[in-house]
Amino acid sequence: MSPADRPVQGEHQYQQHVTSPDEHEERPGRSLVTTDHETIMNWARERGAEPATVPGSEYEGRPGRLLMDFPGYSGESLEHISWDDWFRTFDERKLNFIYQEHKKDGAQSNFFRLENPDAA
Repeated sequence: MSPADRPVQGEHQYQQHVTSPDEHEERPGRSLVTTDHETIMNWARERGAEPATVPGSEYEGRPGRLLMDFPGYSGESLEHISWDDWFRTFDERKLNFIYQEHKKDGAQSNFFRLENPDAA
């Protein structure tokens, strides 16, 4: 099994598990969880988001804090990184990608967070 095929870890009774880009929310506002690289890339690209990290957060030569840089949002200065670097770090840390496709009102949602199910 490749890292991209690793199952979602942890207990997520409130979330719908997604294993491919062909799967979608059961209803608007539903929290989804995946480790599937193609699903994550498709979600980001639909929103114009780029894989990013916070400069200076590197750890042992790898990206530190993994984020998405959305167009039109200002805030902390982010460094764009390659999808390969983003996913290598994502897989090494055995993270889950928790996200929404749409808000409850049906508008597109940019909500996501990364979760380490092994963290206490």
